[in-house]
Amino acid sequence: MSKNMTVTYYHHSGFSVASGDVLLVFDYWRGKANKFPEALGVTPEILARYNEVYVFITHEHEDHYDGVVYTWDQYAPVTYLIADCLPEKARGHRMKKGDELTLSDRVQVKAYGSTDSGVSFLVTLDGMRFFHAGDLNFWHWREVCNSRQIQEADEDFRGEVKEIQGEEIDVAFFPVDPRMGMLFDAGANYFILTVKPRLLLPMHFWGRSDVIVEFARRNRTRETEIVALTNPGQAIALDIEDDGFMNISLLSAPAVPAANGSSQAVSLEGYEGADPFHETDLPIEL
Repeated sequence: MSKNMTVTYYHHSGFSVASGDVLLVFDYWRGKANKFPEALGVTPEILARYNEVYVFITHEHEDHYDGVVYTWDQYAPVTYLIADCLPEKARGHRMKKGDELTLSDRVQVKAYGSTDSGVSFLVTLDGMRFFHAGDLNFWHWREVCNSRQIQEADEDFRGEVKEIQGEEIDVAFFPVDPRMGMLFDAGANYFILTVKPRLLLPMHFWGRSDVIVEFARRNRTRETEIVALTNPGQAIALDIEDDGFMNISLLSAPAVPAANGSSQAVSLEGYEGADPFHETDLPIEL
């Protein structure tokens, strides 16, 4: 029997996956000073549509852990799956690398490692497999790291990814962070070439939608499609046929309200020609 699912992007590393009356939410964060448009996020009206809601928090960093998620259980039955590193006040099933849980006959989860704090999650929903990397990435800050530190970061990353190789992943949410400079996409590209998810959705791009759109255009492969969701509330529909073929359709995204009725100005200071990483390897200031 064919399946129909909807994947929605909210902000930074926050996504949801909906299938029937089940909703998965990953690393929901409303942004600094809660500037995320509330109407485009996970609202009480949305939560009330579902009989099962599963909220995943990969680690304790503020851009992945927003306390608002603990208000959601007044609107729907919510189960929280959290990294073991979260503070004691955080409620939920605590998971560390290697832990596995069967949450229902439709939802199973396994925790993998990270190269930063916490864990990454592989979640099976109605037979479809979704991987949220959290902060698993090849973090190489070339402006502050020496060659030995970069090599160690590379080895750590490859070691974590090696444990994921062999898993069949339908959709991966993976960091593509332009702050790292010219090789910002090295981790995502390595993950694409070794794990080969069917679909990769970039995240953790700090508002640099221009860079992410270009990344998607340049780096899709025969095995992996890349879709750049860059606006709050933007969503795709996944229609999975009986033979496993996955159709991807971009749904209409709600318009993002502009501050004071005008569009956001982007500073181009630091650009040299068309290359935002010229000389300094640092991203431009938004």
